Amino acid sequence: MDNLRKLDLNLLLTLEALLKDPNVTRAARALNLSQPTVSVQLAKLRKSLNDPLFLPGPRGMRPTARAELLRASLSEALGMLDKAISPPGPFIPGESSHTWQVVAADYCENTVLLPVLQMLRRDAPGTRLAILSGANSYMAKSAGQDKVDLFFHIPEESPQGLRSRTLFREEYVLASRVGHPLLKTAPKLRQFLELDYVMISPDGGGFWGNTDKVLSEMGLSRKVVLSVPHFMFAVFTIATTDMVGMLPLRLVKNNPQLQYFPPPIDIPGFDMNMLWHEHLHREPAHKWLRDLIVRSVEGEGTSQIPSPLWGER
Repeated sequence: MDNLRKLDLNLLLTLEALLKDPNVTRAARALNLSQPTVSVQLAKLRKSLNDPLFLPGPRGMRPTARAELLRASLSEALGMLDKAISPPGPFIPGESSHTWQVVAADYCENTVLLPVLQMLRRDAPGTRLAILSGANSYMAKSAGQDKVDLFFHIPEESPQGLRSRTLFREEYVLASRVGHPLLKTAPKLRQFLELDYVMISPDGGGFWGNTDKVLSEMGLSRKVVLSVPHFMFAVFTIATTDMVGMLPLRLVKNNPQLQYFPPPIDIPGFDMNMLWHEHLHREPAHKWLRDLIVRSVEGEGTSQIPSPLWGER
């Protein structure tokens, strides 16, 4: 490497051109330089390499033995350097064996990743997808590493320093099993307060959420009888018992076991963001995956209204 530090790499391009055609005038034309400039560069090469490199011959200049030794290795080295600094080629999904790692809670597994899987398997059948824990503690830890391709989370609790894109706007509905004896129609406020609720507490053990906050500001409270860390367990519980829950609409709207109603009070919804590291922003394979997810989500015609709140906490 010490030899490279002493040498202007542009001079190597001049040497390559002269080795292909040992004529200063024609080499200058090939390099789009003036003849005097190439002559000056040749003088610098001779000084740096401590060799005349080209000597007068009966038909113009003739490479020295040192120059001949440089011919093959120089061409190969410049080709490798040019390849190394060239922009990456287009990502070809059908030929890729890429493995992606994403961090997502079970809510996003079902509302973001599950819908895109069919497109992913169709367009990039040789790729693999690893879904990692979406717990806040794990997300914060993995955000400091470079191994994860994508994160899915709300803006307010997302790791700092990541690029992001809002995928959709979510709203809350009151969900119960089909045929719930107390819910033939949308409940009034009094009935809403008397129901038995299951709520999602991603960090575990919480019995207070956004719904409770709104109710508290009204001087009211509801009856939360079960707290669970996972959305899908809450969905299963609601589908098989008389407990109800304030759940994201996307999680329940296509479930034949559930019915849902607008709550009698206004419960703010949330934005769902897709996040990624800066160093992956322009990487072709990564951009393709992001675009695929966006196309999948936008195909559902979702709202894009921002909101600061998320989760039954």
